[in-house]
Amino acid sequence: MIFIIMGVSGAGKTTVGKMLSQKLSCVFYDSDQFHSKENIKKMRRGIPLTNSDRKPWLKTIRNLIEKHPGQAVIACSALKKSYRDFLNISGKNVNFIYLKGNQNILKKRLGDRKGHYAGADLLDSQLQALEEPQQALTLDINDTPEVIVEKILREYNLG
Repeated sequence: MIFIIMGVSGAGKTTVGKMLSQKLSCVFYDSDQFHSKENIKKMRRGIPLTNSDRKPWLKTIRNLIEKHPGQAVIACSALKKSYRDFLNISGKNVNFIYLKGNQNILKKRLGDRKGHYAGADLLDSQLQALEEPQQALTLDINDTPEVIVEKILREYNLG
């Protein structure tokens, strides 16, 4: 099973993803690590990424999923349906978990976050680009990360 924890910046993808991977005793990947230097520079300047900017990044994540031998958790925004379709590799049992929250909470979290290149100035463009998934477990970020992880484990009969 591959779990992709998805949502906009500030939703808690990395926090939830790390906690889930620890509970499942599997590897965790933060897709932010796979962005090109050019993409990171753009985001640092508050410039939203385009589909063409994201294409090589998505290919890298897809390759990771294709080659991964077992269970893994990946934090990845996966904002658009076409991105999720591209990452949903047949035979890999890819499960999307959407961390949903309102703009005020997300902005506060991003304002409190230190040392990350994707700041609050990118949130509006991410929310505009977001195509909320129909085929995902949707969880509210008002819950604590611990509660969110427990809900995931229950939903997939893993805990």
